[in-house]
Amino acid sequence: MEIKTIGVVGAGQMGNGIAHVMALAGYDVKLNDISQEALDAAVARIDKNMERQVSREAISAEEKATAMARITTTLDLPDLGKTDLVIEAATEREEIKHQIFDALLPHLEPHTILTSNTSSISITRLASRTDRPERFMGFHFMNPVPLMKLVELIRGIATDEDTYQACLAIVEKLGKTAASAEDFPAFIVNRILIPMINEACYTLYEGVGNVASIDNAMKLGANHPMGPLELADFIGLDTCLAIMNVLHDGLADTKYRPCPLLTKYVEAGWLGRKSGRGFYDYRGEIPMPTR
Repeated sequence: MEIKTIGVVGAGQMGNGIAHVMALAGYDVKLNDISQEALDAAVARIDKNMERQVSREAISAEEKATAMARITTTLDLPDLGKTDLVIEAATEREEIKHQIFDALLPHLEPHTILTSNTSSISITRLASRTDRPERFMGFHFMNPVPLMKLVELIRGIATDEDTYQACLAIVEKLGKTAASAEDFPAFIVNRILIPMINEACYTLYEGVGNVASIDNAMKLGANHPMGPLELADFIGLDTCLAIMNVLHDGLADTKYRPCPLLTKYVEAGWLGRKSGRGFYDYRGEIPMPTR
């Protein structure tokens, strides 16, 4: 089937990035969140990011104006029911995702494909709570969405070929590259990335190095563009912890035990950039290590 309209649930960092690239690719996008403040902030962020692309001559001013006009917002989740494809991009908590699907399902068209941007949760399990497991799959974008070239496509046990091909066609239209992953906890990218971040947390926790030395070691010693603790702050420490818990519970292996220091930071509300403090303190002009 041809996808023309896309609904995005969640206007946060991932949701507004997905809306951004979809609108630039020519799709009509309906963006949903639970607060008007969040929707207004998302549209402002998209506008700012597209303006940056204009200044770099990545897109024209006309392309920006056309794309922005393709984005509409709504506080009413049922408004997404008329779209051809819905991408759930809410917080990485399974119960929240179930609540969204339960509220959305009665309003979906029979042909609508339902997807989740989850970075770790079982697609088969999410799909089993819906009325369309054959038209459900994982559609995992990387952050920041406008810049990152990879999209993970994850089939549940019941996902049919037409659904997979429809999502693959979207990835290709976006100019991105698809990586097909099996439905195992955290899939490919986060199965490798988040345990590395967790190990960096243990390295800090055990006093092997401080925040600056750990990040500098990986940037200069392994040629990583961003240190693992800096990256954790960028992703969100709550998201990192949630993924580690999925790995630990789903694979039953002690090597995936979340670092106690990571848990402590999340309990303190030190979630990284989005809260102003994580492994770095972002409340001043220059981020400063907190340990």
